[in-house]
Amino acid sequence: MPSRDFSLYGAVDLGAVQSASKQRQERQARAAQAGDGASAPAGAPAGGPYVVDVTDQTFNTEVVERSQSVPVLVDFWAEWCGPCKQLGPILEKLAQEAAGRWVLAKVDIDANPQLGAYMQQMGVRGIPFVAAVVQGQLLPFLNGAAPEAQVRQAIDQLFEALVKEGLIPDAPAGEAPATAPASDPAFARADDALRAGNLDEARAAFEEILARDPRDGEAKRGLALVDLSGRAQGLDAGRVLQDAEAKPGDAKAQIDAADVEMVSGRIEAAFGRLVAAVRRTAGDDRDAVRKHLLGLFEVLPADDPRVTKARRSLQSALF
Repeated sequence: MPSRDFSLYGAVDLGAVQSASKQRQERQARAAQAGDGASAPAGAPAGGPYVVDVTDQTFNTEVVERSQSVPVLVDFWAEWCGPCKQLGPILEKLAQEAAGRWVLAKVDIDANPQLGAYMQQMGVRGIPFVAAVVQGQLLPFLNGAAPEAQVRQAIDQLFEALVKEGLIPDAPAGEAPATAPASDPAFARADDALRAGNLDEARAAFEEILARDPRDGEAKRGLALVDLSGRAQGLDAGRVLQDAEAKPGDAKAQIDAADVEMVSGRIEAAFGRLVAAVRRTAGDDRDAVRKHLLGLFEVLPADDPRVTKARRSLQSALF
């Protein structure tokens, strides 16, 4: 049955699987060059562009590597498994509906004994079993078949958790947030207010835009910048950075220093500082640092490479 309380903690790092897959591919490539005809089969489409059949040989490419850019749900099934034939079509339908927000990878455990054995090593004793793979981390997700409504709800819970942890952006993949026209007078007022240092007026203008369209990406970034500027105004940059250097385990000191670095344009330094702080802290302090880093991500577009890199580093630090 689908989990009702999905947790990202306890994920399995697929680095070992990735390494083994690469070694197999290298052996097969050498064999092919030697003329014995062996080669690694490519993943074959199972039901459109968002559903793919995966083998022992293609798991690394189709699942581990692909999961660095989009979550992959892996459906372990077999021809003799009746419940698998109930769950499989539901997953395929939902994958098509998601239109690229996530990809479904199907693994026939009878035809791919290495992946079947790996599933057993994880403690899974029955199928159907579905795992979520996000940025190289495997998360047990569904055990057994369930009605479509329950599967849909479980997937929604999964993505809510991924967004909360900062592992994926809030907007679905492939869907650009709507933005107001450049001629919108509220944007002009916001820009003028920011240049004049009038943060209250800038905030009011951005909030006016978001009241009309809560998904406006440019207004969200503007509001995040207003928040950042407001925090930084009351900070003594030199003292804050000295305090952070002297107190590496102090969450508040690291948060303030990251704000100073952000407003001075040292974005990667700010992100790196907070990722390091996540690794050093625990409990409420760790959660405060994590949430602050997610807030700083909002200052930049979701597809900014610095944000993408920092999200991956954050995900690694959390596990």
